[in-house]
Amino acid sequence: MQNDQQPIWFSTPNLEHMNAMCKNTACEAMGIQITEVGHDFIRGTMPADQRTFQPFGLVHGGANVVLAETLGSVAANLLVDNSKFYCVGQEVNANHVRGVRSGKVTGTATLWHAGKSSQVWNIELHDDQGKLTCISRLTMAVVPIPGSK
Repeated sequence: MQNDQQPIWFSTPNLEHMNAMCKNTACEAMGIQITEVGHDFIRGTMPADQRTFQPFGLVHGGANVVLAETLGSVAANLLVDNSKFYCVGQEVNANHVRGVRSGKVTGTATLWHAGKSSQVWNIELHDDQGKLTCISRLTMAVVPIPGSK
């Protein structure tokens, strides 16, 4: 994490823990990994290979959405006190602007809005050459844990 700005996270992010949570999930099957946490963003990667391709040899749009929602969901849950709240996806959209045939896709989630009951995250995906391949917006519901104060 960068030290020049105050982090937005409620709890201290731990890359090892975040990636361990992906064990036995779609993220593991697709090769998604969280790679970096900054003071106000989360970054991760997904391979462009047979696990993520559609029949024409391009990264599947649904795979892009899985990467985007994963990054936004992890970030959203780091923003709240997990003893009192958890965050779940409420709506996601994606615009696929460039196909990816090889290498990896790198996504970066940044916060647009944090309210009492919802959050909105912007997730941009880029190819290995740094070209924008997909832009996604994710709305997360902030749900109180019953019985928590």
